Order: sequence, then C-alpha cells, then structure tokens
Amino acid sequence: MNIDSSKTSPATSAFESHAGRGRFNAAFFRLMDSYIERKLRQHKKRVFAGLSNTVVEIGSGTGANLRYLPDGSTLIAVEPNRYMHGPLRAVAQRAGVRLDLLDRMAEQSGLPDHSVDTVISSLVLCTVQDPDAVLAEIRRILRPGGTFRFVEHVAAKEGTATRTAQRLLRRPWAWTFEGCSCERDLEHSVRAAGFESVTILPYRIHTPFLPFNTQIAGMARA
Repeated sequence: MNIDSSKTSPATSAFESHAGRGRFNAAFFRLMDSYIERKLRQHKKRVFAGLSNTVVEIGSGTGANLRYLPDGSTLIAVEPNRYMHGPLRAVAQRAGVRLDLLDRMAEQSGLPDHSVDTVISSLVLCTVQDPDAVLAEIRRILRPGGTFRFVEHVAAKEGTATRTAQRLLRRPWAWTFEGCSCERDLEHSVRAAGFESVTILPYRIHTPFLPFNTQIAGMARA
C-alpha cells in the first residue's frame, strides 16, 4: 500500500522546536539506542511481531523501531522534531525501509480516514500535547480490524518510591525531554479511547532513570 501524504490536508498545529533541547534529544536517543533497546526488546518483539508492509509510526524519533519492520517495507513517520529527521533518514536508508516523513503533530497526521492497517508508537504518548486527541487520530486513520501497537512509560502506583520520584522530577524531566510527562495514566487513556479490543501488559524495567521504569506494552484493535 502506498499513501501519498502530499495530497492530504496539513496539520493546523505547529511543533515548537527548541534548538538546544531538540539537538540534545536527537543525540541522546542515538547514543542510548542500544541501551534502551536491551531494556525494551522482549516487549517490542512481542507487540511489533508481524507488522504489515506499511506502518505509520507516531513519533519515529531517530528510528529505534525500524529494526522491527519487514524488509522492503514503508514507514510513514509522523515526526515534528526536525532535529530527528537526519538520523531517521540515515537509519531508514541503512535498513532498506522506504521513508515517508511527515513533519506534523500526531494530533493531526493529515492521513485519510481508515487508510492504514498498523500504527505503532514507543515512548511517545508521554510527550504529545493531547494524548486523547492522538488516540482519536489513530482510531480515525486505522481501518476496521487494524491495530495500534505501543510500548510506553507511565505513572507508577501511588505511594511508591517511583511515583514520588516522578512527582519530584516532573518539571526538569519535562523540560529536558521536550514536554515528556512521567505522570500520565496511559493505560486508562488507551482503554477509554474507543477501540474494539485492548490488551495491555504492565511491567517494570530497572534503569538509573527512575521515572522511566514503569511501563506498559500492548495492542489495541480498531
């Protein structure tokens, strides 16, 4: 399947890119790719198994998930941070993946209604301005029976040390990682988004980045 995104309507919102933080995040996620991949690999392998030949990714970043796409496939990458674009193009070229890069906000991808079979995200719904609007957009562009596959970090349970750390660090964390919130109940958001079925596995990883350690992985079917 080939979607000509140049013929779709543009998003009406603009991503406010900060030169310093934008460059820092692009460099950070390139340098940390192997480490983050080791921590998340078993969950990504499970939810990203059997991807279709055309995949829409919300927040492709520097291309961490291209390794899960089939050979010769197409990635429609919704990525508004222009400092990610160069590394993303380079990874796509090395992986042999055709890249259709949309410099747009995830809340308004500009893609046609019911036009894609698969949407993926990882470590993205924490950063978007309006996760409920993004989930509604994902439902809009998915064909009936299509799937949204995700790996995200979420708020820890109240009363835990991790939850306390998330609360204490929320402002510097959000400033450093371009609006990333470590306090979102994204499991509830996905379950409330109106998908036909939702399967979610909560889990914990162990890293020095304590606010990041509570996670979910799952699949929602349109």
